[in-house]
Parts: sequence; structure tokens; C-alpha cells
Amino acid sequence: MLKKVKRKVKTLVKPKKNPYKPPPPPSSFPSLPPPEEESQTMSPPPQQTFRPPATADPFLFPQTQSTVLPDPSNFFSPNLLSSPLPTNSFFQNFVLKNGDQPEYFHPYAVKSSSAALTISYPSRFSTSAFIYQIFIADLTVSAAQNPGSPQPHKISSFNDLSVTLDFPSSNLRFFLVRGSPFITCSVSNATSLSISTIHAILSCSSNGSKTKYTIKLNSNQTWLVYTSCPIDLTTSGLSLITSNGFSGIVRIAILPDSDPKFEAILDRFSSCYPVSGEAVFTKPFALEYKWEKKGWGDLLMLAPPLHLQLLSGEDCDVTVLEDFKFKSIDGDLVGVVGDSWALKPDPVSITWHSSRGVGEGSYAEVVSALVKDVGELNSSGIATTSSYFYGKLIARAARLALIAEEVAYLDVIPTIRKFLKETIEPWLVGTFGGNGFLYDKKWGGIVTKQGATDSGADFGFGIYNDHHYHLGYFVYGISVLAKIDPAWGRKYRAQAYSLAADYLTVGRRSHSHYPRLRCFDFYKLHSWAGGLTEFADGRNQESTSEAVNAYYSAALLGLAYGDTHLVATGSMLAALEIRAAQMWWHVKEGGNMYEEDFTRENRLVGVLWNNKRDSGLWFAPPEWKECRLGIQLLPLLPITEALFSDVGFVRDLVKWTLPALSREGVGEGWKGFVYSLEGIYDKEGALGKIRNLNGYDDGNSLTNLLWWIHSRGEEEAEFGLGHNICWSRHYH
Repeated sequence: MLKKVKRKVKTLVKPKKNPYKPPPPPSSFPSLPPPEEESQTMSPPPQQTFRPPATADPFLFPQTQSTVLPDPSNFFSPNLLSSPLPTNSFFQNFVLKNGDQPEYFHPYAVKSSSAALTISYPSRFSTSAFIYQIFIADLTVSAAQNPGSPQPHKISSFNDLSVTLDFPSSNLRFFLVRGSPFITCSVSNATSLSISTIHAILSCSSNGSKTKYTIKLNSNQTWLVYTSCPIDLTTSGLSLITSNGFSGIVRIAILPDSDPKFEAILDRFSSCYPVSGEAVFTKPFALEYKWEKKGWGDLLMLAPPLHLQLLSGEDCDVTVLEDFKFKSIDGDLVGVVGDSWALKPDPVSITWHSSRGVGEGSYAEVVSALVKDVGELNSSGIATTSSYFYGKLIARAARLALIAEEVAYLDVIPTIRKFLKETIEPWLVGTFGGNGFLYDKKWGGIVTKQGATDSGADFGFGIYNDHHYHLGYFVYGISVLAKIDPAWGRKYRAQAYSLAADYLTVGRRSHSHYPRLRCFDFYKLHSWAGGLTEFADGRNQESTSEAVNAYYSAALLGLAYGDTHLVATGSMLAALEIRAAQMWWHVKEGGNMYEEDFTRENRLVGVLWNNKRDSGLWFAPPEWKECRLGIQLLPLLPITEALFSDVGFVRDLVKWTLPALSREGVGEGWKGFVYSLEGIYDKEGALGKIRNLNGYDDGNSLTNLLWWIHSRGEEEAEFGLGHNICWSRHYH
């Protein structure tokens, strides 16, 4: 059952013994400041992180007082309120409305209500259209006697992989650490405990020292309760267990499948518990988990399937318990022993242009479309004031500039540059009439003028929904404009970095203006888009490709400004987002990640929730398969080939989607995305279909579609992550 990790992840970056020290940025840009004091509330150990260059007084957009944002002081401890707060985190439900909706911590779903914590080892329900985990109140832990009205919980600390939940009126503190097979509670002041259940208790028996209890329920579940010192647990009625006054640590775990062979493992590791966990960027394309542990012995945690693929035996000493598994909607969670993990994805290339280039014989067709598309650019004709749709139009024009470079037709660059200046500058300087960027100090981030007073405006941008999507498009356009007009780039560098920092701040400076990696989930290794909205199924994300675009665009911004830190951070996050999309959004035919009926009917997840998989989209029903494909593909970029590197899967996906195109009313823009993927394995067939299109997505163009097809190989069977020249090679 025990197995040392000896697999080695193939990577283009060889680890070195010395700490990673990137070369300084060019002299025309400010160098990095010295490390600043870390936030005491987060308690991280010293670390080196990739940080974008910063000045002593970074640029902020004008401050606003939003009328639609919730009050964070209801649930965060006062000492946390002076720093930016997470808005898309794994515990977000705990700080919204009444704070009583569940969150999923792998393997348990946890709900806080009335000064009690309810634990569920969720079962799953599935159809061909969706899968979700069912929350059942398996065990509820509280103080047996709670004088007065129960107070709401308080979050006293949080980190990348953990949150600490306090119940001040009950003398209970829960260390909720993601991937822990135990729920850990610290009890103070000789408090009597109550453990209740929605099920019937069949038996509650203890070991000789009264430090371990086995609770059997009529749900066929067996729960184990471990304590740091003796406790008397007494069954009271069919569904209640109470204790005498107790002070110490209580750990609760389900026995998977009630299988006795796993009990010895839980016994062995019950005395070492994590109180927090953080993720550290130690070197390019390496992410390290570090858990702060207490007690004695080794630490047992659980790894999802993606982590098992990325675990590097070269950089950490961990033991994988391959047969010790907990069930999860994300695949089996496997036991890993060790308080430090190293995850190493293969590098992903960050390039302005396609990896193969466009053959000279195809230049004429691309240039013909390019001249027409550029000739139609008209900044005064843009009707939308939406930050999302406006950003897409900016990025669309920026693509034309890079394609012009690739096909050596630079005559159109001045026109594109003029359009980009006219469309981007008003958002950066606050002169755009219909909307604009503002700064919210309450949570710490950028909001829009429309979103500051209307929670539904700009797709919820004002309540921190979809930030990486909207800002990713702006950052892409700014990166390209800074590349083709360096003087403009220098002038607006501070604003550019402020936009990127909203979703890509990595450091934990005490006076930072933005939270750490607003959208990215360090345990799931992908982003969330949900913002400050309470959802019973937790956070969600629809478009993985737009998330990839956000980090890819930030890396391009680093290329434009000679900032290797930003290139490294953006490319690392893009690589992880791609791997997570391929693991959980791309549904392989015959795969075993999801139930058979769901796998048979779907090739893509529409919206992925922490507790649910949905085949529908926010804007389209499951039958509109072309929309599902398109939203997981757009925008079409050089990095798209890494996201869709599995040609066999692409064939199956297109085959699954094509019948939907015969439905009446299918948009030409969506057809273009389907044909783009078809071009990966059938270049000529897709090219003919694209030539016959009479419309395109508002973020796409005929030029971009032709560029994509003409830069494909005759049969793309070899490309993938790390296929292109990888910029991280140049960091050492």
C-alpha cells in the first residue's frame, strides 16, 4: 500500500540547488523592491515569489464607494479587514449573506450555521446532463450548552489551502484544510461537546484510553473520532452524542467504505494535524505545497488525480498510499504522506506568434482578409460600453497586428496602433463616457463605473465576477500595443500593471491593493469566476480558454516590458489552467472521471462548479453544443494549440459537435470555432468551410481564422505542452 514517489516529471527546466534568481529587468524599467514584511494574519514562512515590478506608489484607479458589495466585517476578523480580501475563494460562501451555505474541502462538504459545523461526506447524483454532490448532514459538531443566541462564525485566518473558522460563543476553532482526511477542531475552556446526526446511531464505542471512538450509523457509514486526551462520549437518544467538559484537539474522519483495512492508516496519522497550508512558487514551473502541522508523526493528506500526475519525486519526499482513497466529484482522492509537495507541470510556451508560422504560399489570402478587417476598424463606431465586449474588440484588433507581423505585411500596423490607442486610453485615463475602471477599497480591487451601482452590470464585474476574463482581454491589447509602440507602453505602464495585478498579484505585502491571485485556486489548480455571489454548489467557472487567455496575456505583458517575473508567473498559471481544463472540462470518450451516462453524452463540461458538473451554459442549453465548444475555445490564440493538444480528443469533440450546426439559427461565429478545431486534423476541409462563413464572433475575424488554419501542420499529431520554444529556458 505504501509507495515512494519516484516518478520524474519531464521538464525543460532543470532544478538547481541555488535559489531561483532571474536576471534583472532592462534598465528602462524599475527593478524589484526588496522583500517587504509579510502579513501576520497569513503566517507564511519566508519565500521567494514572482512579483511584477512595482514602484513605491503604484497606480490606482479612482476610488469609489460601491453600493452593491457586501460588508466583509460580518465574518472576517477585524485584523484581516485592513488588507485586500479574497473574492473567488474556496470558502467564499462562509462570508456571504448568512454564511450558511456549504463549501467543499475534499473530501468533506462543510456547512456553518448557528454556531455549529456540519460535516458531510457527500454522495453523488448523476444524469446524462449533470452531476452533483448531495449534502447530507452526517455529523454536526457544536457546544452542548451555548448560552444566549449563537454568534456567527468568524474567519480568524486563511491561506492558499486553508481557512480557520472560529465560533467565539462556543469555544470551538476549526482548522479547515483542503485535502485533509480529517476535520480538526480545537476546543477550549472545558467545553461540553455535542455531535448530532441526521441518521440513526447504531453504536458508539471507545478504545481503552477513551481517545478514539467508533461511531456506526444506519447510513452504512463509520466515523472515527480521535482526541488529544481522554473524553467521555455518551449516546443520548437515536441521533445525539454528548461529552463531558473537554479541552484539546478533536479529529473526525469517515472510514472510507467502512473498510477496516483503512482504519489502521487513519489511526497511524491521527496525531499529526495541519492548521494551515500555503502554495509557494519556488522556481519556474514548480509549485510547492507547505502545510504547517502540529502534533506528532507524519502528515497524511489527499491528492486529486491531477496532483498525482504532477508530483515530483525529485523535489520532495512524499509517500503515496495508492490504495487509500476517498471518493470525490474530481476523481479519487489518494493518500499522500508528507508536509511538503512539489508539483511540476510541463512548461507551456509563451509566444507572440504561431509556433510553425504561416507558409509564404498562404500569405496572400491572409493579407487580403487582413486589409479588409483593418480597414473596417472604427473606434467611434463601437456601440457597447460593456467591459467584457469592449475588451474583446480591443483584443481582436491586437490579434490583427500580430498576424500582420507574422505574414510580413506591416503596412496596416499604423492603423491598428491608432485604433488600439483610441480604444484603450480612455479606459486607462478615465475619459471613456459610458463606463470605466474604479478602485474598491472595501474588498481590494478594480470595479467598473456601471458595476459599482448595479450588481448585474458587466456580467457582475462590480461584485468580482469574471475579472480574469474581462481584464485578460484588456491586458492582451495593452501588451500588443506596448510591443508595437514602446513609447506608449512606457507612458501607460503603471496602468497596465494595475490591471494585471487585480487578478495576478502573487506576493503577500501588508499594504497590497489586491488579494493574492484573485481567481486562481491553488488546490484545484484552475480559476473560479463566481465572485461575491452565494451559490449552493460553491464557486464556478465556465470558460477555461478565457482563463488561459488571462494568464497568457499577463505573460505577454511581461515580454513587452522585459519582466521575466511576470512571464514566469503567467506561463506557470496558464500551464496549470490548461492541465486542469484537460482533466476536468474535457470529457474523454470512454474516460472514467465521470459517470458513464454523463461521459457518453458529453465531450465538454459546460459550467464546472466545486460541487457540480453541468452540461448547460449560463447563456445556452446543453443542446447548443457549438456554444459549449466555442466558449471553451475562444479566443483563438497561439496558446490554443497547447489547450487542445490531444488530436484524438479534438476529433471526437468536433464529431460530437457537428450535428448541432444543422439546427436552425446557429450563429456563424460559433461555426467558425468548430471549424477551427476541425482544422487541426483536416486543414483543407476546415479551410473551405471557413471561406464560406458570412459572420464571425465579435472577438474573432476572418483574418484570425485563416491565420489559425494556415499555421496548422498537415496532420497535427505531435504538438503539446512544451512543444514550442519555452521562454523559461532563458531564465537561468
